[in-house]
Amino acid sequence: MDLRKKLYQMFILGTEGGGYKEALKNNLGGIIFFKYDILNSEQFKTLIKDCKSYAVTSPFLSIDQEGGRVERTENIHNGKKYLSAKYAYEKGVDFLAEQSEEITKELKSYGINLNFAPCIDVNTNSNNPIIGERSYSSNPDDVIQAEKIVSHIFRTNGIIPCAKHFPGHGDANADSHLTLPEINLSLEEMEKTHIKPFKACAKRIEMIMAAHLHCTCFEKEEIPTSLSRNALDYLRNKLGFEGVIISDDMIMKGVAKFGTVEAIEMGIRAGLNMFIYRNSTPETINAIETVAQKAQNDKELSENIEKSFEKIINLKSEFLKL
Repeated sequence: MDLRKKLYQMFILGTEGGGYKEALKNNLGGIIFFKYDILNSEQFKTLIKDCKSYAVTSPFLSIDQEGGRVERTENIHNGKKYLSAKYAYEKGVDFLAEQSEEITKELKSYGINLNFAPCIDVNTNSNNPIIGERSYSSNPDDVIQAEKIVSHIFRTNGIIPCAKHFPGHGDANADSHLTLPEINLSLEEMEKTHIKPFKACAKRIEMIMAAHLHCTCFEKEEIPTSLSRNALDYLRNKLGFEGVIISDDMIMKGVAKFGTVEAIEMGIRAGLNMFIYRNSTPETINAIETVAQKAQNDKELSENIEKSFEKIINLKSEFLKL
């Protein structure tokens, strides 16, 4: 397989813009679905079937289905909602397990194979505008307990879990959809609370999502964790994570200011294995093609693409039965 097609495997795109169909024919890694993609059960199953029919390699069919504020199947549920992480955990571990089973069964019934959950941020900032009830707790040990339960249920039912948002979004006082939040804590402080759940799951979780946060313990310059070699090296070498590192949505303002092509290049060099773009517009597709061209004559880019491709295919082989 040529380098361009291996690079396409490193992307999960949304349907907005329509370029996802052609991208799947070029070996796109996967699709992410949002509320506007899911009007009713039969329509959504048909959309997933169509995506599979265009794909060269079995795609990740992914979603953010946490419960509460972040739930993409609301149009199907007729007003019924899953509880958010905080409230589900507060009702007890049995309830959390039951709800996770319910979410898993629903996702499997449509054909989803990857859920961007559990959210293992430790919510230490009461003014946090983006995490709040999406966090299981303000206590890292509670978060660790919840993650084990949820990830195990996803995994045993054939849904790939993705722990997010490394190295912990819980102390942020801004929304990374709108800006690049700064977390000005020492590495020791981060390890004691925010990194602790990631350390606990690093040796067994299949995928970890890197946040668009400027953590001063990793970078003095305003570089988000998602594009930070220091942060991703720490995740690999200090925490021993060997799975797939994926970015948060690259359309978010916390990273968009770097420029599309430039951000992709920075991410690949830093050690990111996959990128999420909530759209598949010409700009996003052109950026992938531009990086593919550059990688032909760039040893570091091409080697990192090869490494990422291997990790992605290994994960797909385990869950998607390639």
